[in-house]
Amino acid sequence: MTTTAQLKYFDELKRTMEWLAQQPKVMFVGQTVAGPGTFMFQTLRDCPKERCLEMPINESFQMQFTIGMALTGVVPVSVYPRQNFLLLATGDMANMLDKIPMISGGKWPLKVIIRVATGPDFPVHPGHQHIGNYAKALRELFSWIDVVELNSAEEIFPAYSHALTRTDGKSTLVIEHGNFYNEECYAKKAVTTTSQH
Repeated sequence: MTTTAQLKYFDELKRTMEWLAQQPKVMFVGQTVAGPGTFMFQTLRDCPKERCLEMPINESFQMQFTIGMALTGVVPVSVYPRQNFLLLATGDMANMLDKIPMISGGKWPLKVIIRVATGPDFPVHPGHQHIGNYAKALRELFSWIDVVELNSAEEIFPAYSHALTRTDGKSTLVIEHGNFYNEECYAKKAVTTTSQH
């Protein structure tokens, strides 16, 4: 059996994104999905370019566009590199994406995967407006959007696979941890977790 220390967080994310890119109806949409610019792009660099739609830096518009894609039957993976800036789309998530299934009486279930990260603060701290984690608050805010944090490499593929195949009419907000993209940070986290048991 593979241990947390053996399974690398970044490698598992990259493998999972490439798997998603092969699934019918899946489309990546967001910031730096089609070209470099943030650490998250490296997990998408080998995905087919026709599955990656680059968006302007306009978080609210991106979420509205994402919802429109889902209404046409596409399964969008909407990528936001930082939770701090996802906050600019939270109104659209809370008032539209989270409410459309109820407003429509269940006739318009939307399957959206929102991919976001806490920004890495190692080896260089990017500033406090890049490293926020609002998972607890977001769970309180939403009724039909499931909020999932990826705290280990083993959780990555099951979380994204479930988000894609779920049949309960819910969308999924998947939170990655930027520090764990760094093998050194992830190894330290794994050692700390093991020593606490």
